[in-house]
Amino acid sequence: MKKQLSLFFTGGTIYPALEIICRGKTDFSMALAGGACLCLIDRICNNRLRAMPLPVKCFAGSSIITAVEFGTGVIVNLILKLNVWDYSQMPMNLLGQICMPFSLLWCLITIPAMQLCAFCDKVAVRK
Repeated sequence: MKKQLSLFFTGGTIYPALEIICRGKTDFSMALAGGACLCLIDRICNNRLRAMPLPVKCFAGSSIITAVEFGTGVIVNLILKLNVWDYSQMPMNLLGQICMPFSLLWCLITIPAMQLCAFCDKVAVRK
């Protein structure tokens, strides 16, 4: 439980920070999404898929991030109409909430995310 909270707060800090660096702004919902993504990547990519090759883990991580982003986008952008982001101008988008170029980027982002989870695991073991 301690590790999951640590991962959630780490993901909830890093994801919005990356958004601020890349877009110049973020939203509280991105902290929740980032926390959820890091916890899920640890549970699925680092644990359940531990013995699988890296491309499989990257595909799984991308699927996780894309699904969380889609769910968050439907709630935050379409239902609550907060207009945090809009990918409708991006190729192969779904309702303007997710798109193929970012899903491919999430494949690459999965690698450092898995390493960050493993680092948090090592830090938790030392305590």
